This record gives sequence, C-alpha cells and structure tokens, in this order.
Amino acid sequence: MVNRFFMQILTLSLPIVIVGCSSQSTQTHPSRTPEQTRARLLQLLPANVQDRQGWANDINTAFAAQKLEPNDENLCSVLAVTEQESTFQADPAVPNLAKIARSEINRRAGKLHIPEFVVRSALNITSPTGKTYNQRLDTARTEGQLSAIFDDFIGMVPLGKNLFGSLNPVHTGGPMQVSIAFAEKHAQDYPYPIPDSIRHEVFTRRGGMYFGTAHLLGYPVDYPQSLYRFADFNAGWYASRNAAFQNAVSQVSGIKLALDGDVTIPGSYDVGSTERAVRVLAKPLGLNNNQIRQQLLKADSLEFDQTEVYRKVFALADRQQGKALPRAVLPGITLQSPKITRNLTTAWFAQRVDERRQRCMNKAKSLPER
Repeated sequence: MVNRFFMQILTLSLPIVIVGCSSQSTQTHPSRTPEQTRARLLQLLPANVQDRQGWANDINTAFAAQKLEPNDENLCSVLAVTEQESTFQADPAVPNLAKIARSEINRRAGKLHIPEFVVRSALNITSPTGKTYNQRLDTARTEGQLSAIFDDFIGMVPLGKNLFGSLNPVHTGGPMQVSIAFAEKHAQDYPYPIPDSIRHEVFTRRGGMYFGTAHLLGYPVDYPQSLYRFADFNAGWYASRNAAFQNAVSQVSGIKLALDGDVTIPGSYDVGSTERAVRVLAKPLGLNNNQIRQQLLKADSLEFDQTEVYRKVFALADRQQGKALPRAVLPGITLQSPKITRNLTTAWFAQRVDERRQRCMNKAKSLPER
C-alpha cells in the first residue's frame, strides 16, 4: 500500500521503457449488463475480501454510472489498484498516523515561529466530538479520521487556520487512495446522495471506488500496455506519454531533462526546463515561443498528440535516432512521504499493480462467465 498523505515527489533523470501488449479503455456501450458485471466481479475479487457483495455492488455502480466498459481488463485493473493501495479496506489504517500528523503540525508552527506551548494549548481545546484534539489524534488510525480532525481544527480553532489556511492537509484517501482535489473536480455526475461533502465521500467505499475508477479509466489514452495507465494513476493523467515527449526533446536538444511528465510548471506562467529545451528547437520546429507555449498547455489532454510541437519533436527524434522512439515512458518519480520508509517510485508502483492485474487476468481466463 502506498499512502500519499503529505506526499511530495522528486524526479529522477532516467526513464524506464517497457514495451508490451495493448491497453485501452474506456467509455463505450458496455458489453456486459450490470447484473453480469456484478457476477463477474464476485468471481474475480480476491478470496479473502470481506463483504464481497458490497464491493461488487460499488464497483459495478462506478462502471455503470460512468459508462465504462466492464471487460475483464478494466475490472482487473480496478481490482489490482485497490488491492495494492488498501487491500480492500474502505478507509485503510496508516501506521504511526498520530506521530506523522503531530510532526506536520509542529513543522508548520516552527516555520511561523509559534511557540510549542501555544500548539499544546490549542490541541487541548475540546473539539465538537467532546474530546480534545489531542485525544482524537491519539486514537486516529485512518486518513478519514485524520481528515475529520483537521476539518474541525481548521474550522474552529484560530491556530488551525493560521497553520493550514483553509486547506485540509490530507490530500488522498479511500480504498484507491484517490486525490480529494480530483474527486471534487469530477463530482458532477456522482450517483449517490452527499450527506456531508465530497471529501467525506472519498473515505467511503462507494465514493472511493467511484472516484478511483474515474481516475484510472476515465480518460482516453493510446498506450501499448496497461502498465502506463497505472503509472498515470500515480503520477497524473498522460504522465507516461508526456515523459516520452520529454525523452524525445532531450534526445534532440541534448539537454538533460527530468522525465516527470510535467511539460510545463503546473499552475505557473514561468517557463520550466522542458519548455526551455523545446524553445531551443524553435527554428527546426518552425514554431515561435508563443506557439510552443500554447501547444504545451494541451499536455493534460489527448489532444496534445495532434499538436505540431508533439508531432515535429518526435519526427526529429525518430530521424536522429534512426528508429521510432517510445511514445510511452514510465515517469522517473520517487515518492517521498513520512509514511514511506523504502525507496518507492512510480515505476515500482506501476509494475506491482500490473503484476496483480496479470494474476487477475489469469484467473479470469480460467473462470467461465456465470
């Protein structure tokens, strides 16, 4: 399981290129009825999963509501990510969570030069549950519980707002460890009533599976292997395609680039390293800086494949190398978090999930449809 609470990422310079079979999805006219999909899920779920009917129902609803093709490849992909991220726990426990949370609170207080006694006093205030924030932190075991504590702490204690503004620092959660920001952005067709908030729904089985499935399968992409879609799940939509583009830019320009999938600086007008390297190629590309910028901004969509900058960079790179360069590369990203004690990368995550997917597919081949 890779939890990403307070997670940061570092980029590595070396790409990992793996070639294999085709991976496609997603929104089509389903070949199975919801009843057939539910029955197939009951066959494919790992034997040790508790409440198999409940999991099958929620995954089936996620596919039906989003009009995703419920073939074995897609079902096994969702099951593989869920098993990797949470071992089929709706709100999985995180080791040493209280310690991690206190460290983050103290780190932020230190940056603002807030004395420790002020922090201790704030945490000893009684929260809406009747317990102090200290008591709630002591018993917090899951990201859902911690998110609720921070919601109250930020909303009701002045120090909480000073430390965190209005932003709850728990960024991911649920059985597929989906981004809460992603869920909030893609909630328009959510098929369930929302008694509290989308943030709260992410920590439920139904919400976590709906938004996690959307994040995994809810965008069109043309990869030679499902491995790259799993990398995108970890690093962001189209990250594997964009890392391949960065690799091509690096080959042609001779400029070493971090193959992280970010061809522009997210949320910034500043010119990043990839854009600077493409500008070096402006003359052979026949594009000016403004054209380059506008086309690179399409890198979060399938449309980027059809831009001049994408096609011409690969044409130059293929000609220079005397062969076709890969159009998908596993992003070179190392995951960093207080919860992660090993050297974990996006490539490691994608490969582990793909191994689980393959085991599920082997199982599917041995099981006749009910």
